[in-house]
Amino acid sequence: MPAVLTVQDAVQQSYADAADTIRAQVLDAAQVAARGAAIKAANDYLIRMIEQAKLARHRLYGASSEQMAALQRGLFDEAESLARDTSQEQDVAPQSPADGKAKDKSAGQNKRGKRTALPGELPRVDVVHEVPESERTCPCGTPMAVIGEEVSEQLDIVPMQVRVLRHVRKRYGCPNGTHVPVTAALPPQPIPKSNASANFLAMLLVAKYLDGLPLARFEHVLERHGALVPRQTLARWVIGAAAVLQPLHNLMRDLLLDGQLIHMDETVMQVLKEPGKAPCSHSYMWVQTGGPPERPIILYDYDPSRSAEVPVRLLEGFRGYLMTDGYEGYNALARTPHIEHLICWAHVRRRFVEAVRVQAKGKRGLADQAIDLIGQLYGVERELRNASDAQRLQGRQERSLPLLASLRIWLDGVLPAVPGKTKLGEALTYLHKYWPKLVRYVERGDLPIDNNRCENAIRPFVVGRKGWLFSDTPAGAHASAVIYSLVQTAKANGAEPYEWLCQVLRDLPTATTVEQVEALLPWHFGTAVAGLQEQA
Repeated sequence: MPAVLTVQDAVQQSYADAADTIRAQVLDAAQVAARGAAIKAANDYLIRMIEQAKLARHRLYGASSEQMAALQRGLFDEAESLARDTSQEQDVAPQSPADGKAKDKSAGQNKRGKRTALPGELPRVDVVHEVPESERTCPCGTPMAVIGEEVSEQLDIVPMQVRVLRHVRKRYGCPNGTHVPVTAALPPQPIPKSNASANFLAMLLVAKYLDGLPLARFEHVLERHGALVPRQTLARWVIGAAAVLQPLHNLMRDLLLDGQLIHMDETVMQVLKEPGKAPCSHSYMWVQTGGPPERPIILYDYDPSRSAEVPVRLLEGFRGYLMTDGYEGYNALARTPHIEHLICWAHVRRRFVEAVRVQAKGKRGLADQAIDLIGQLYGVERELRNASDAQRLQGRQERSLPLLASLRIWLDGVLPAVPGKTKLGEALTYLHKYWPKLVRYVERGDLPIDNNRCENAIRPFVVGRKGWLFSDTPAGAHASAVIYSLVQTAKANGAEPYEWLCQVLRDLPTATTVEQVEALLPWHFGTAVAGLQEQA
């Protein structure tokens, strides 16, 4: 006989059935939501993998910039492609107006399709060509006389000459032998007890740090000229020369920190015998640029770490504006009192360029819009390039500020709808994160819009690194930092690095005061050429 349910039992059963139904619906909804989230996550992951594959393919086979694309197309037929557009007349360089025979005011100008005149400051060697004596008689029987001459010029080169300087120190003594003889003193040498002259060291440093020639190759160059100098000896001479030049590096740092603006960046390098680190691990070369416009300074500093402590240590005592990229290692320095942090717009644009590279070909997207808006900001900077600081400030206030406001409105509108882990999402997030530091350049007329000045200073080091690949010891890495600082600062100030180093390496060992060392800084260079000519 079936059990009789009471009203209370029926109500409880109804509640249980309803709860089961609701629970089942909730589980179904959760499963649907979880399934949708999983599908979305898989789709986002697939998009990221496709974007990374496209960027990896571009890095392997594509040009790194629009300018490099044209260069790579003619990489393997450079001679043919350059000669194809020339004429036979261009094989003869026009005469330099320095000789006084060129009357045309435009003779020294580089006209379209024409070669420039050979530099007037280059030494001239006359090679006289005479008419054979048998041809100097006129058909009328009268001997011919010289009535003029025709002059053409060729560019010639004398191969590197390796020679030995014999320091002959005269000794004088009393004929009676009652007193100690007197011997002429040897002038202070850059590296005592070595047989490397100042000029040799200057050539060694320029070959490695300006021309990117590894010491092993320079060893072979010397061997071809009859001088056998092992690369280990060359390495010791490089480190010794850097120790001699260290005071100039210290003075340049003091002047750099006295300025109001510093650009800073870092790049990787490899040091094989860094204590506590594997030979294949990364160390870093930190680069700072600044100084007044008429005395630009470029400083390199080696450190095994990329931690935030390094820029804090290098710029201790600095007060002013600091321009960097978005690396978070600079945040501790930016929080230091009296430092105003700027972020580079070129790095923002670079991220949107990557987003363009991974989007469908032939289609314009949000990344293209961002590049166009950023391009308008750079358009204002190009037009104000030759303006004064006051004019540039006014132009930025009138033209750049409205463009920045439009870009901010555009960013707020598109940011929520773009997945954050895509290349476009990463670019938008980067722009949003650093916006307050990106717009600060409009506060003054002398502030830069990007960190290109420092990136251009890093480029010579990166090019050289492709040749010598690594440093053996931390001492060698530090020496590289010192010498790169000096040769690049010399170039930035218009001093010929080899001639300047010749003078510095001759005079610095004899300097006894700070004033004498300061006089050797590259912007004071002016007597090296005369000194070299006198020595020759």
